Amino acid sequence: MTDFIIRKFIKDYQNVDHPGVRTTYGNTASVVGIICNVLLFAGKLLVGLLTQSVSITADAVNNLSDSSSSIVSFFGFKLASRPADKDHPYGHGRYEYLAGLFVAVLIMVIGVEIFKSSLGRILHPVEVDYSLVSVIVLLASIGLKFWMMFFYRRIGKTINSQTLLATAADSRNDVIATGAVLLAALITKFTSVNLDGWMGLVVAVFIVINGFGIVRATIDPLLGKAPDTEYITRIRDKVLSYPGVLGTHDLLVHDYGPARKFASVHVEMDADTDGLLAHELIDKIEQDFREDEGLQLTVHYDPIPFHSDTDVQIRQWLTAEVQLIDPELSIHDLKIFREAGQTRLVFDCVKPENLAMSSMEIKKRINERVKLTHPRCQCLVQVESYAPTQRLDIDLNDFREDED
Repeated sequence: MTDFIIRKFIKDYQNVDHPGVRTTYGNTASVVGIICNVLLFAGKLLVGLLTQSVSITADAVNNLSDSSSSIVSFFGFKLASRPADKDHPYGHGRYEYLAGLFVAVLIMVIGVEIFKSSLGRILHPVEVDYSLVSVIVLLASIGLKFWMMFFYRRIGKTINSQTLLATAADSRNDVIATGAVLLAALITKFTSVNLDGWMGLVVAVFIVINGFGIVRATIDPLLGKAPDTEYITRIRDKVLSYPGVLGTHDLLVHDYGPARKFASVHVEMDADTDGLLAHELIDKIEQDFREDEGLQLTVHYDPIPFHSDTDVQIRQWLTAEVQLIDPELSIHDLKIFREAGQTRLVFDCVKPENLAMSSMEIKKRINERVKLTHPRCQCLVQVESYAPTQRLDIDLNDFREDED
C-alpha cells in the first residue's frame, strides 16, 4: 500500500533531494494521516459514547489530536518549502522543525487531558458495557495504526523528516494505547473487573512520557545539534579525494532545515600551487558538493609552504610530538621562520572540547617537548577547540608517504 501511494501521488518520487519532491512526500503523508485519523476518531467516539467507556473515548480524542498533528505537519511542509527571501536568506526550512515540536507538545497536552479524565473515572466508576462491535473497532484501529507507523517511518527516513519520524512514534504509541484499551475491555467483559479508568490512566502516562522523548528529538536541530560522525566522515573523504588537497580542518555545518545545510571548511594545499589552479579546484569542490550532496559548502584555501624536505620532516616530527601529549591533538597551518640561528614554529593546535587539559597547559607542554630536542626552537601556538563529531583533520604524513 505504501509503495502504491508513493508511486501514485508523488511525481519523480525517486528524486528525494529535490525540495519540491520532498514537500510532496510530506504533504502526501499529512493527507493520509488526516483521512485515517478522522475515520478512527469517528468510529471510536461512536463506540465510546455507546458503551460509556472513558478509555475508548480518550483513545478517540487521541486520534482527533493526531488529525490536528497531521494538519500542522501539512502546513509545516508548506511553510518550509517557501524559497529564501530578503529577511530569511537561508530559507524557511526550520518551520518543519517547529511543526514537529508543536506536534510533540500537542501529544503531551492530550496525554494530560486523558490522565485527568481517567483519574475522574477511577474516583467515580461507571459501568461499561462492551460489545462485539467495540472489540472489532479496536482491532481495526490497531491494524490501521500499525500500518501508519510503518508508513510514516518509511517516508520520514526517505526524506529525513523529524516531523514524520515523530508522527511514526506517535502511531506506535497509539497501537500500544489501543491495545491496552482492548485488553481492559476484554478483562472487564469476562471478569466484571472494571479497569476502564485505570487503563486510561496507564495510556495517558505512556503518551506523556513518549511526548517528552519526541520533544527532545525535534528540538535538537533547533538548538544546533552537531552533525553525526558518518556525515562528517563522508565530507572529509570527499574533500580529500581531490588531487592537490593535503588536509582539511575547521569544518562548520549549519542546519537550516532538512535538505538545507550550509557548511564551511579550510582546505590545505601546497603554497607553490598556481593561484588560478587552486581557485579552480576550490570552485569544483563547492560545485560538486552542491550538486551531489545538496550541501552549500564554502571552502577556505590554506596555503602550506614546503620549501625543503627539512620543512616536511619538521612537520612530521612536530605532529608526532604533539600527539604524544594526547592522541586527540592535531596541528595545522604550520609556518616555519628561521632568524639569527633560531627557529620559530607558528601553528594552530586543535583539541576536543572534552579534553581535560587547558589551552595554557597544552601550550606549555608543547614547548617543553620541542625544547627537549631543539633548545633554540620557539613555538607560538594558537589552541582551538572542536566538538568531537565536527573534527575534520588529516596528518600530512599520510600525503607525503603516498607521494613518495
